[in-house]
Amino acid sequence: MYAKEINKLKTDIVEAGKKMLHKGLVIGTSGNISIRISGEDRILITPSSVEYDKIEIDDILVVDLEKNVLDGERSPSVETDMHIGIYTTRPDIGTIVHTHSVYATAIASLGKTIPPFLDEMVLMIGGEIEVAEYGMPGSKELAQNAVRALGKKNAVLLANHGSLCCGKNLEKAFETAELVERVAKIFILSSLLGKPKSLPQEALELEQKIFEMLIK
Repeated sequence: MYAKEINKLKTDIVEAGKKMLHKGLVIGTSGNISIRISGEDRILITPSSVEYDKIEIDDILVVDLEKNVLDGERSPSVETDMHIGIYTTRPDIGTIVHTHSVYATAIASLGKTIPPFLDEMVLMIGGEIEVAEYGMPGSKELAQNAVRALGKKNAVLLANHGSLCCGKNLEKAFETAELVERVAKIFILSSLLGKPKSLPQEALELEQKIFEMLIK
């Protein structure tokens, strides 16, 4: 991929980071964003310990799937192993957005799976949003747990940590991150009134087929 195209992707990440901050999906330097470089064993990823409103294009790093830094002066996100693990096991994924949004993190801290009680959960995420077992931030254990719990879906909660969302491109992954936070909020509010009802099995099966067609 040409340098001009790489710089365009870096710009997209910088802008998405600011958007993620302003929408309240992260604070400070929490969370991270990455993009797979199409057709190559390389990814672009946000730096570690840099606030989103201060990140510039040159701060975005290029790393290979062995975690070697190929371009950039800063240290890549501490969660690089988690991103690489997902890209390695899911060739359909082009972008990953990891947030520390309030409602999703609240549920992740309870270790609760969000059942498929809204149509959009199945159509965009693939069904229930599972919780990956706890692992220390930046650890290979967390990376392995996230990959396992994500499976073939587009989102997973990270126990006591936050959420991780995926998509074919940055627009889709960011949309999923916003959806997960919205779903988590609705789940919490509806749980205060009673027990949210899962979708009928017939609807689940049909929407699951639609989801599987969309991710191919």
